Amino acid sequence: MTLHIATPLLDSPALEKISGRKIWLKMESSQPSGSFKNRGVGLVCETRAAEGAKRFVSSSGGNAGLAVAYAGRRLGLPVVVFVPQTASERAKALLRLEGAEVVVHGPSWKETHELALSRLGPEDAFIHPFDDPLLWQGHATLIDEVAAAGVKPDAVILSVGGGGLLCGIVEGLRRNGWADTPVLAVETQGADSLARSIAEDRRIELAEITSLATTLGAKQVAEQAFAWTRAHDLRSIVVSDRAAVSACRRFLEDHRTLVEPACGASLSLAYDASPALAPFASVLIVVCGGATATTAQLEDWAAKLG
Repeated sequence: MTLHIATPLLDSPALEKISGRKIWLKMESSQPSGSFKNRGVGLVCETRAAEGAKRFVSSSGGNAGLAVAYAGRRLGLPVVVFVPQTASERAKALLRLEGAEVVVHGPSWKETHELALSRLGPEDAFIHPFDDPLLWQGHATLIDEVAAAGVKPDAVILSVGGGGLLCGIVEGLRRNGWADTPVLAVETQGADSLARSIAEDRRIELAEITSLATTLGAKQVAEQAFAWTRAHDLRSIVVSDRAAVSACRRFLEDHRTLVEPACGASLSLAYDASPALAPFASVLIVVCGGATATTAQLEDWAAKLG
């Protein structure tokens, strides 16, 4: 049993017309919990359950927590998810709908994470939201599916929060013999820990997250994610919250799919015909999803951002 599904790989005439190149969309928004997290989290949870874990513990008020809650329900194991005070009411409601216990603590993920680790029992398995080699192995199946479909893009566009998706995609590219395929790693201003790390040539930690794309809100990327900036053709791009929200709204109209700003950040490169796409005739965009966004929230953000 796998806890993720093979997602659609679609071409996008709308985005191709705007951007002037072939655009492929890997629709991870179709996963059971609404994001790519089902892949890696599902693999970790299956493995830990087979090893004898009796409960899953997560520190995520977003997509990772939802994926852990989904996995626990499917595997028949209890789940407790520690979320920061910034977690939305919708996120908490979705977690409880999956049967998870929700504990609210701390102003940011860092404090939430520390409490979660302190509460681990001997039969608990902690499921990290982004920093675990087994997690990356699961995320890499996304590229396996693209390769199986006979599509080899000139570049892959993805969003970066803690860097788990980035690590998984690079692993997938390399295990399919595509080590020469560049990755365009997109962040929003105020959640750009990877871009700032590259600029300073060291893995830095943000003082705070100021972007509204809160699911990109890891103050520091995983060590392996930063390591890939030195070992793979990785191009860091930072976009505004306004660009990310605009892309979400346009994507909803064009593809009838609601995604959150963390995903809109990647889509904005095509919608805004970014110069970063100039070298490539064909690109794959990971539509990473996001179950916590609502249309009302998007409209509210759009109004605030002008």
